[in-house]
Amino acid sequence: MAFTNPIKLVGGTGSPYTQKMLALLRYRQVPYQIVWGDPGQACSQLGIEAPKPVFMPTFFFTGDDGPNAECDSTPIIRKLEQLFAGRSVLPSDPALAFIDYLIEDFADEWCTKFMFHYRWYYEPDADNAGTLLPLGMDVGLAPEPHQQFKQHISKRQIERLYVVGSNEVTEPVIDASYRRFLSVMESHLQEQPYTLGHRPGAGDFGLFGQLTQLVGFDPTSRAIAHEISPRTVAWVDQLYDQSGLEPDDADWKPLEDQPASLTELLAEIGRVYAPVQLANAAAAQRGDKTWDATIDGAPWTQRTFPYQAKCLGWTRDAYAALSADERQRVDRATAGTGIEAMLS
Repeated sequence: MAFTNPIKLVGGTGSPYTQKMLALLRYRQVPYQIVWGDPGQACSQLGIEAPKPVFMPTFFFTGDDGPNAECDSTPIIRKLEQLFAGRSVLPSDPALAFIDYLIEDFADEWCTKFMFHYRWYYEPDADNAGTLLPLGMDVGLAPEPHQQFKQHISKRQIERLYVVGSNEVTEPVIDASYRRFLSVMESHLQEQPYTLGHRPGAGDFGLFGQLTQLVGFDPTSRAIAHEISPRTVAWVDQLYDQSGLEPDDADWKPLEDQPASLTELLAEIGRVYAPVQLANAAAAQRGDKTWDATIDGAPWTQRTFPYQAKCLGWTRDAYAALSADERQRVDRATAGTGIEAMLS
């Protein structure tokens, strides 16, 4: 479908999901127009009901009932697939597409714990973020309002660390998982340039979004990445703009031919993300406001996150929608990783 008007969105330079979607739009060669700013204010100015909650980036689509605002990146990716033909980020093989979905969900819901933790848990990183994020919204801020904005955003985000589960109890688990993840990426990128072959999927852009911050913005996580996985650092630079790539359907590597390093990535998902999802969903079902569990052999405590309970339900729905043969292929690919518990 040809569009003469660009897709419009509002986001922030320090938002991993904004970076995820911009890179995807560039790769898919979808014309876009971004405004750096506050999506809530943009909705008010346009007289449009804001999403609840409102996040960066917020997309503005025009439908039969007029303009509307959307900000959940995973369904927006699927919507863009319907609006724009070609250069798909969803594998044509349903079993492989499900693995891609798992990776995207892991990136959006677990790797964001890396990002938020390193940005706001350590004082030097929090000072860096508090200084730069307001300037990303308005580079011309005068010193006094800049300082006020810095204090406001730093206080609000540091107080929200408990929401993603970043605290003195979980800090060792998050740090160890980040380091293992980088080691897996270092191995995997020696095998193929994208997670599932020679063209990027939605999962690649999900990982990319978080990594733009982890290796490019936040000092502590950046130093760790440069030490453990220089390939990941270079990969982030490349994935920023893949508009020149000419993908072919054969560039998706068959699920049965994927390297062992993909299994290692899936094993990390099963090792940390799967048990967190299960514990969180159980707490949400009980109506508990917080929960405690053992994750990767260590204690974990955090506030119950209803949205992530929904994510687990959507993962199970996607798995159930596969044919019996496709489920068997996914089962073989995830056998022994720990992911199995998420799918039952």
